[in-house]
Amino acid sequence: MTQIVNVEWLSQQIDDASVKGITLTASSLIRDGQIAVGMQMPAVRELAERLGVSPATVSAAWAQLKKQKVLAGKGRSGVWVCGNSVLPRPIRFEKIGNYGENIRAALAMASPDPALLPDLKRAMIAGIASPQLNSYQREAISPQLQAAISPRWPYPAEAWLATDGGFDAMNLIVQTLLSPGDRVVIEDPTATRLLDMLDNIGAEILPLPCDDQGPIPAVLATHLQKSPAMFIYQPRTHSATGHSVTQRRSGELARVLANSATMIVEDDGIGDLSRWPAWSLGFHFPERVIHVHSFSKAYGPDLRLAALSGTAEMVKRLQSWRNFGVSWTSRILQDAVAWMLTDNATQHCIQQAKTVYAQRRQQLLAALAKRGLVLEERDGLSVLIPVESEQYAMITLAARGIAVLPGERCSINSSPFIRVSAALLPFEQLDSIADAIVIATGRGT
Repeated sequence: MTQIVNVEWLSQQIDDASVKGITLTASSLIRDGQIAVGMQMPAVRELAERLGVSPATVSAAWAQLKKQKVLAGKGRSGVWVCGNSVLPRPIRFEKIGNYGENIRAALAMASPDPALLPDLKRAMIAGIASPQLNSYQREAISPQLQAAISPRWPYPAEAWLATDGGFDAMNLIVQTLLSPGDRVVIEDPTATRLLDMLDNIGAEILPLPCDDQGPIPAVLATHLQKSPAMFIYQPRTHSATGHSVTQRRSGELARVLANSATMIVEDDGIGDLSRWPAWSLGFHFPERVIHVHSFSKAYGPDLRLAALSGTAEMVKRLQSWRNFGVSWTSRILQDAVAWMLTDNATQHCIQQAKTVYAQRRQQLLAALAKRGLVLEERDGLSVLIPVESEQYAMITLAARGIAVLPGERCSINSSPFIRVSAALLPFEQLDSIADAIVIATGRGT
């Protein structure tokens, strides 16, 4: 018979009855062996009554431990301990790329083609010449990078902060400005790592569907009735769908957000490789918008550089959190990017890269259309393809040596799909890849 953890004893161990406090205490007791693997946790309502909190608080704590693979189960069957190693990790992201040794076409990662990235030699020389080099001053952004980005920023920002890449910026925002149990509205689908970050912090995700113009305003209005702490969206060239928010849709979102206090975070992950402008909500709500622009995909992933903007107070809070660790981003890398932003040869290289990526997407779409699968031309380094079954699609493609990203990695409630990278598509295999994709959608035999 399964042993149930004594509710009176457990409630006495919990000094902090918040979501975070319950989670930390329970995880510590499990890790130390005081609650053994296989034991059943007390009923949510019973523990909540003992602690004097709502059942939702205990449920949120259990949900956090489920995401860390420590607890399992739900409903009448109860929640039980299934592991004793509490290790926060990006579960969705870590699953990408583990497809075995027989893959001939690795099309899961929407990564830039190294052959299309700018040459960094002259940029790095410029970076080494930084006048702030070797200073221990904890400045938010180098003066050179700020001077280079401010004229091209999508709205007049008050303050900027350089970070070690776009996802570093997003993780910094999530860790600093959200608390466990906070509600967060985010596009569905979205970037895989954003969902991992929100899971890790213990946020309650409110999925927001999109159409070809961006997030759907009516659904956002419904979510705002729950007073979410944050709204996260990608203003242009969405990492999963390839759509960009139109100027008209940006205005519609602004009207919906006007009567709320929700913080707005714009994640411009593809940056200068997008063929569209970013219509920032910072024009409407500069006091509560954080805009993140990544330079990695356009200028080079090893630059590990992004910049974000917000109010001076927001940037100060984010910078203070960084002081637990790195404190500032390499001035060599900042000033290297600043140099590239004003270098004509570099900018010409990026324009050429955008042209080549568009041609590769169009070639893939044309091959699929030739086989009866007609898809809309969008933007970005990949193509979203609806399927009848993601599991069938993944098995079918893997059997033919092709790895793609299943939609479940980056979605919550959206219809099944796969994402196929076009940036590194081996075009000598284009026909066989297109044949396999059509079969994988469930349309072909």
